[in-house]
Amino acid sequence: MPPETILLGFDTSAAHCAAALRCADGSVVTRIEEMARGQGERLFPFLEALLADAGLGFRDVTAIGVGIGPGNFTGTRIAVSAARGLSLGLGVPAVGVSTFEMMRGTAPGGSVEIVSLAAPRDQVYLQRFENGRPTAPPAHSALDGPALAALGLPGGARIVGHRAEEIAALLPGAPVADPREIEDLPRTLLGIAAAKVASGETGPRPAPLYVRPADAAPPSDPPPVILAED
Repeated sequence: MPPETILLGFDTSAAHCAAALRCADGSVVTRIEEMARGQGERLFPFLEALLADAGLGFRDVTAIGVGIGPGNFTGTRIAVSAARGLSLGLGVPAVGVSTFEMMRGTAPGGSVEIVSLAAPRDQVYLQRFENGRPTAPPAHSALDGPALAALGLPGGARIVGHRAEEIAALLPGAPVADPREIEDLPRTLLGIAAAKVASGETGPRPAPLYVRPADAAPPSDPPPVILAED
């Protein structure tokens, strides 16, 4: 990534607003606020404050990275919509960074890995990586042997992330697992986004990554009957 690139990365896919800014001199400013709701109203003032800390404004940003989930459905849409709007309005590239990528981190890749995230109802989201890159769509599974076996996960894959030791114990031949949480989310997101921008991975536009349908269902009541006037 050229040294003059000013990269803004942010995420609202969980109960927070998280952001990081890489300035032209290579310095990094981060900010995170825990919040259960209200990210839609808070995000832009939050980003403005982060930029102001570095003496910058939105017009100085030359690239954007955004967390695309999986995570909270509404929160993920808030950040992705903001990133796409800023990308269009400022005429700068935007790249998506998945929660799987952030959980895996920025370590060099070599072996086949299965990255695990927490899912509702004591289940997990899983995605296969090879050489540090995702190589299959994510899957949603119960945390038991038959359900995991039905996914056809590769034998001997290293398990990384949420409840990794339990998953490794249920998969024959899985090596020592690597249980972890996402470390310093704003910096991790920024580092992955920076690598993507540097390698030219700036399309297509970021989109939310949903592994399962939303729990909320549309109302089942019939539509109202509109009576025409005589």
